[in-house]
Amino acid sequence: MCGITGYIGYRDAYPIIINGLKRLEYRGYDSAGVMLYDGNSINLSKVKGKVSVLEEIVRENISGQSVIGIGHTRWATHGIPNDLNSHPHLSQSGNLAIVHNGIIENYASLRKELKDRGYTFKSDTDTEVLVNLIEEIKIQEDVKLGEAVQIALNQVVGAYAIVVFDSEKPDEMVVAKLGSPIAIGIGKDYNEFFIASDASPFIEYTKDAIYLEDGEMAIIKKGREVKIHKIQDDEEVDPNIQQLQLSLDQIEKGGYEHFMLKEIHEQPEAITDTIRGRLLPEQGIIKISGLENNMKRFLNAERIIIVACGTSWHAGLVAEYTFEEFARIPVEVEYASEFRYRDPVITEKDIVIAISQSGETADTLAAIKMAKSKGAFVFGVCNVVGSSIARINDSGVYTHAGPEIGVASTKAFTTQITVLTLMALRLARAKGTITSADFRLYLQEMELIPQKVAQLLKVDMHVKEIAQRYLLSTNCLYLGRGYNFPVALEGALKLKEISYIHAEGYPAAEMKHGPIALIDDRMPVIVIATNKGHYDKIVSNIQEIKSRSGKIIAIVTEGDVTVKEMADHVIEIPETEEALSPLLTTIPLQLLSYYIAVMRGCNVDQPRNLAKSVTVE
Repeated sequence: MCGITGYIGYRDAYPIIINGLKRLEYRGYDSAGVMLYDGNSINLSKVKGKVSVLEEIVRENISGQSVIGIGHTRWATHGIPNDLNSHPHLSQSGNLAIVHNGIIENYASLRKELKDRGYTFKSDTDTEVLVNLIEEIKIQEDVKLGEAVQIALNQVVGAYAIVVFDSEKPDEMVVAKLGSPIAIGIGKDYNEFFIASDASPFIEYTKDAIYLEDGEMAIIKKGREVKIHKIQDDEEVDPNIQQLQLSLDQIEKGGYEHFMLKEIHEQPEAITDTIRGRLLPEQGIIKISGLENNMKRFLNAERIIIVACGTSWHAGLVAEYTFEEFARIPVEVEYASEFRYRDPVITEKDIVIAISQSGETADTLAAIKMAKSKGAFVFGVCNVVGSSIARINDSGVYTHAGPEIGVASTKAFTTQITVLTLMALRLARAKGTITSADFRLYLQEMELIPQKVAQLLKVDMHVKEIAQRYLLSTNCLYLGRGYNFPVALEGALKLKEISYIHAEGYPAAEMKHGPIALIDDRMPVIVIATNKGHYDKIVSNIQEIKSRSGKIIAIVTEGDVTVKEMADHVIEIPETEEALSPLLTTIPLQLLSYYIAVMRGCNVDQPRNLAKSVTVE
């Protein structure tokens, strides 16, 4: 949530900052702002609304070239969305400028203290409190900016990623992190620096980046190496400069109307990348280094606890089925946001699997820290290389889905399921809970999944026709059984996220315990009815819906006859094993949500009130 960009160097800062903010729009925001320093004064532009509106304002007011600037897209937490509450914020003197992602929990008491000292505030934000606190310390204790920031942050309770600029010393910036991501791109010979919430804003300028760890502060000066210190005790830290694997092509639409549609169609390639080097059917093995290196711990585990949020939680529910069926290990799936606020019984014999696309989800990070404090081994599943979860877990695996820009997760979901299924099968083989023949069967079937997904994507025009029929619906019900119950939940989430239609997912058997009361001729019901597992039961559910005049959209296996005769609309998927079916059944649900949202005129890539990476609690 929120996006930060910054630049100090020799280029014109304005286009770098604006284009960087555009690349961070996927994170969600309600207002935006830019600070540019022209060598004499700070020029501030802020607006409630889109970056495109901000761009027009800045272009009209800009005079000359600025080689220093910071920018921000804000998601309101303290104070309503308006121009005054937008970032950057200036200190009372106008000398300091700050952008901030996070929440200062004790801002009210700090604000009162500063008011008592004569400070006045233009906004309702916690960020303006922080920049004035830094200025007060800098003046009263007669210290440099870096030291003032450090002292101030030791008085702060909460989470933050900040960039601070001082017009009295315009050759440097101070960057600090606790609980929110921030990256520093390094130009050749340290002649320029780029700062951003992730690496996408500066990928065409440099491949060298530093990701600050929690509790670290960096002082950036043009022409000098980055100096990093621990905020709490001022201990100096050697910078860990990483080589970025991201490319510009990966973060552009590539001819698609929306990032979401592009990412739906990227799933064959994304799943291929996930299994590459891990699924080796010719050798009859699965090899995941993070698992192999900790196999003894997994084999001795008494329980697996999966923690996640949103779509990742649904992937965790699918994994519950696979780990229990194949590896015969008890699994609990928890919302990270709930798990961390109760007092769960966790022992050293538990393994916690934390799932997050971004690797920065605040509640999941907090759940990891709590689990580790209780002695559990934490295994991370995330997509973004170098993310916070990737750095703090005990071991883990990357999904290699590639950048996912659309707020509604698509390829992140299928690649998470893919890698978790590989883990379950590998563990089952090590435990001897799956036969050699069945293991080889699943290896062969998993290898075919990318081409089956590619085949399935060819139904998009058929799905579009179905979407046309239901774009004015106000409610929708999704039903599934077994492995496809989590897919029903995910399908409902997708529809409500991007089309703003109320939708609920249920286990099909639970329909009789309440939801059946809602079914009439205006209620679309999406039923996942593949020919494996509980087929006869799901057919009975469809008959119950039909008898109450519900409109049935059925996801069926190719060649199905029975359901076709009852359903109003049918979408066929290629046949596969039941445990792998979520990788296929979810595809038409993604397309259905997408086309309904587009036809309703919704902002598919940036749905209202949503953020791609939820980095605040």
